[in-house]
Amino acid sequence: MTTDAPVSASAPTLEMVAALAGVSRSTVSRVVNDSPKVTPEALAAVNAAIEQLGYVPNRAARSLASRRTQALALVIPENTAKFFADPYFASVIQGAAMRLAETDYTLTLLIASEIDPEKTRRYLQAGNVDGALILSHHSDDRSYVALSRTLPVVFGGRPANADGGVAPVYVDVDNTSAARSVTELLIASGRRRIATIAGPANMTAGLDRLSGWRSALSDAGLPTDLVEHGDFTPASGASAMERLLDRGEPIDGLFAASAQMADGALSVLRARGLVAPRDLGIVTFDDDYFAQRATPPLTTVDQEESEVGVTMAELLMRLIEGEDVPRVTMMPTRLIDRSSQ
Repeated sequence: MTTDAPVSASAPTLEMVAALAGVSRSTVSRVVNDSPKVTPEALAAVNAAIEQLGYVPNRAARSLASRRTQALALVIPENTAKFFADPYFASVIQGAAMRLAETDYTLTLLIASEIDPEKTRRYLQAGNVDGALILSHHSDDRSYVALSRTLPVVFGGRPANADGGVAPVYVDVDNTSAARSVTELLIASGRRRIATIAGPANMTAGLDRLSGWRSALSDAGLPTDLVEHGDFTPASGASAMERLLDRGEPIDGLFAASAQMADGALSVLRARGLVAPRDLGIVTFDDDYFAQRATPPLTTVDQEESEVGVTMAELLMRLIEGEDVPRVTMMPTRLIDRSSQ
């Protein structure tokens, strides 16, 4: 029995394109690298030869020439379980990916709490990426703020600290004003003993939403001592609601600083025979499926996470190109009133 030897065709090269187009190798290189120093005739001839031969530029060689990797990192300093359970991350990533799909950039996801922080820093500073997007920043993540000195970085949310005078670039919403506005809906509905399940004290979103809740109550002359903290997860919302009820103090309203925590709180209320909004009005933050599919559907603050991702990606690309960008970009929010208060 005989077999035919496999036939291999070598990939078309820069030299082959140059020969077919009747130009020099350097001219082809300029076309491939989008140099303006090419005549229209040469550009047309080279592009025709590229199409005819099916030539694909060597991205690695182009990266060496430009000192660019065309890769970006998206860093999430959270554990894997929290990352996959939180729809906020998915929406922001979707927005960033949609914007980058129009470019040559690729996106590398780093769930940083599952990695040695030093390993993450080494990876980001070793020339593997052109820039980084940082989500869910905590006050003890100072190294990511410091990265701004040597790498283009854009944060989702105001960083909890600034290291050594670094002024990081970030995209955020006015958490304080939005939390105040949604709490005022509880006050307008007649609630007078309004508790909050606040977010983590080491994240600015948690602190700012707590501040907005507190300012709304203070201005209305209402008590501000009904506070428990969670970590934006349903389990933490349930635990915080248990603690609030176990105080034995009357509560007729609740602002949960995330819809996930509101979901956990509702499960505890149901277990104790309490019904929202009959027994306790409830409002929250984030218009995700936790808010939309709750019983009852929840009045909430929509921060349009996908647009946050689009804006972060756009700013990062501009930073990489050396453009001046605003240090702070505030995105709009909107109140969605579903009468859960």
